[in-house]
Amino acid sequence: MNRAIARYRPSRRYILFALLAICGTVFSAWTALRWPSTWIAAGLFGATSAVLVALLWQPRIEIHETHLQLGRRIILWQEIRRVDQTGWIAPLAVILTLSNDRRVFLLYAGDLDLSTSLLRHLRRYSRNALLDGIPYRQAWGEPGGKPELERRSEARQIIEPGPLNQTPTVQRPLLRPEEEEEIEKMFQRLKSVGRLDQRDQRDE
Repeated sequence: MNRAIARYRPSRRYILFALLAICGTVFSAWTALRWPSTWIAAGLFGATSAVLVALLWQPRIEIHETHLQLGRRIILWQEIRRVDQTGWIAPLAVILTLSNDRRVFLLYAGDLDLSTSLLRHLRRYSRNALLDGIPYRQAWGEPGGKPELERRSEARQIIEPGPLNQTPTVQRPLLRPEEEEEIEKMFQRLKSVGRLDQRDQRDE
């Protein structure tokens, strides 16, 4: 089996937060024995502790050339059909849709830099998948697919009108057909009058 390109373990911050939440739960519960109103704080600390422990309990994530490994589970890159990011980036929450229409909810308790790096690895190696609904080549701007930003800019150019100073030039006739005929008749009369004047001068 090939070696892992990258390994992602939970961030130490979440371990510290989980310990603080557990300590807060214990202290609030002990205080609630004398002042029952502090049971509310104990409940909030307890819920926070459960969420943080669930995040830390997620299996270790490894990136390989041929597959993604979640603990003991191996998912081939070619089996991934969709990579959909949720609103969570730190911690990271991603939904992977496999070729058999099964979904894997991936949670990673990492800081912003590690979560961004893991998301980039997932998107880069899932070559047969739609990345947030966008085809792989189009999302990465590879040959055969235009980047999403370029596609949006082209759509905007089609919808938006051009500059105001670029008005189409339309050639319109200066005279109406009736006026042109009248001018032609006048011209013919002037020509005939000019010929008569020349003849009269020669006769004299």
